Amino acid sequence: MEIPEEVLALIFSYLSVCERHSAAQVCRRWADAVVSPAVWYYTVVRCDSGEENDRNVHVCQHFQHNVKYLKITCDQSLKANRKNFARILHNLSETATNLLGLSMVCTGQNPYFYSGQDLLQSVNNLFKANSYLHLRHIDFRKMPFTLDDGTIQLVSSRSPCLESLFINNKTFVCKVTSETLKEALRHCPNLSALGLFYTSLTEAVLAELLNAKRLPLKLLQLHCERMDQYNPTISEEMWKTLAKRHQTLSVDIELDHTVPAKKIPQILQPAIPVASIELNTFTFMVEQVSFISRNYHSTLKRAVLQTTSSDKLNQALLQLASCCLSLEEIHCYCVVSVAVVQAFLLHCPRLCKYTLKTSKEPHPWLPEILQ
Repeated sequence: MEIPEEVLALIFSYLSVCERHSAAQVCRRWADAVVSPAVWYYTVVRCDSGEENDRNVHVCQHFQHNVKYLKITCDQSLKANRKNFARILHNLSETATNLLGLSMVCTGQNPYFYSGQDLLQSVNNLFKANSYLHLRHIDFRKMPFTLDDGTIQLVSSRSPCLESLFINNKTFVCKVTSETLKEALRHCPNLSALGLFYTSLTEAVLAELLNAKRLPLKLLQLHCERMDQYNPTISEEMWKTLAKRHQTLSVDIELDHTVPAKKIPQILQPAIPVASIELNTFTFMVEQVSFISRNYHSTLKRAVLQTTSSDKLNQALLQLASCCLSLEEIHCYCVVSVAVVQAFLLHCPRLCKYTLKTSKEPHPWLPEILQ
């Protein structure tokens, strides 16, 4: 009995780009299945061979008219890989109007004094080559190079149908201004998921999100770092207004180790509908954990804590377990008491993953996964 073509297409969709091309050489039936749009709908292309004439580039170019969601991974430590990344985007500019989603991931170590300008220029060239793109989703979170106003202006002005835009890529410096964000929001009224640096966020940007003509905002991700100490604090009243306007809004907040301790209480306003919080500050966080228990208990689903062990922290974690009943993940990267582990298992029925160690273990600490 022959396997139906649609089943073959489903199987081939799990293969790499080059493996799909090899499958097409087996027989006519397989070749017909490989060219099915379903095979290429979600496609991952890897630039990690170190060879300038990478087969992935040529195969992707041949089938790119069928690609709707493209993820490019690049080991940027080698120049040949970066050239292949640029070639893929250059080739894509010819059929980019078919593309709905674009994600770029860098996986290697940056060479000394390398700032990623060649990769960023390739992205800019893609958008410069097309006056209008149907892109719905763009993700820069794993592309660790400094984005600026020019790139974001290009992306937003050429992709007015965007539904998600993530620029919170954890670089040391953020060069995207609040004025550019306001302009991007005006260009893209359908944005429902947004990832930003907190330093780019102002009350004027949030006021733009309050526009009655905008679709509901569902996800706001914020990366907070040292430059936030120079930003004016966003008032609790503004957060209340935003949460009222976008009633299904979830906010994910990540504070890195460079955030000044005195700034943390100003960032964590009680009215923010926080679904995920990462406190990677490596400071004593008993007060912050207690604050989370009091104010985010009805919305919190995930918490990550990089802190120091203490009896007071154990007490704060016990309070967190008894208050935040919707928690799905809790990761605390310091030793906690047995009572803390038991409390989360007892009080949080939705818990599916946790990192709670009662004794020191070699790093990395791996999470426990509940079935």
